[in-house]
Amino acid sequence: MRRPLSGIGRGCGTVVVGIAAGLLLTGCGSFTRTLRSESALPPASAIALEPGTVALEPALIADLTPAAEPTTSDDGLAAPPPSSSVATTDVPPAPIIVAQATAAPAIQSDADDEYDPWEAFNEKMFTFNYNVDRYVLKPVARGYRVVVPEQVQIMIDNGFTNIAWVPRFVNSLLQGKWEGALREVSRFVVNSTLGFGGLFDAGKVAELAPSKEDFGQTLGVWGAGPGPYLVLPLLGPMTVRDGIGRGVDGAMNPLNYFIPFFWDQLGMKIGDVVNDRALNYDLFQGVEETTIDLYSSVRHFYLKRREQMIKE
Repeated sequence: MRRPLSGIGRGCGTVVVGIAAGLLLTGCGSFTRTLRSESALPPASAIALEPGTVALEPALIADLTPAAEPTTSDDGLAAPPPSSSVATTDVPPAPIIVAQATAAPAIQSDADDEYDPWEAFNEKMFTFNYNVDRYVLKPVARGYRVVVPEQVQIMIDNGFTNIAWVPRFVNSLLQGKWEGALREVSRFVVNSTLGFGGLFDAGKVAELAPSKEDFGQTLGVWGAGPGPYLVLPLLGPMTVRDGIGRGVDGAMNPLNYFIPFFWDQLGMKIGDVVNDRALNYDLFQGVEETTIDLYSSVRHFYLKRREQMIKE
């Protein structure tokens, strides 16, 4: 005969289910949003080469090499400069050697910091998410842009951002960033009143920018390590620590309590994702053609950006 769950057991089960549901609802379509908001997508100029590759332009090498001054003969005529063929043959381009020797430790250090034991699985999930974005989400966003004016898209995005102020406020408090917490409260009050429910970003006029705090950062500030790098279907890049953080943030989202039905929440989340993708339609424009290894580049810049945000 099975023993009934105690009050503590039921409470723990409720918390776990809440975090899982929050992660599901906040993760849907967050592949492109994560790249945009966390600056995980590097600029094309930075990822056109393999990570750690150092290149110097010929013009830069020419500037670093001192020019030979013309010599004057006894007859007062300027003698021709020495042949450049000898110099280029006998003297190696030192700047390139120095640059390569200097870059080697940095490459090794970055490789050690990027803990990715599930790389084979993560690469498959990254490819899946990328194809979903390219062949499903982007075409839908293209049609959405035709139907919905850009100003309406901005108003919808402002509304969702205004509703999701609670996780930013709570995490600012948990990290001891009192100014950020006060700014979130002020921004919510201003946008909810003068901004007609948050459809207009009235707080921007008062220079009340939203904070970027989340529970993944809070765990990092408290000393929790990032854990392995992880990519899940429709969830985009993260670490184990950030995955837990997303679930907690999703559980704090007021939208989940004002709209208690799962399918209604999912519908609104999909609408938010499509609207956000339409606003950032050119997110990957030109990156595929200039990037040799998109997976490694996104992983590198995502992890570095998250580390920087925790230190700020």
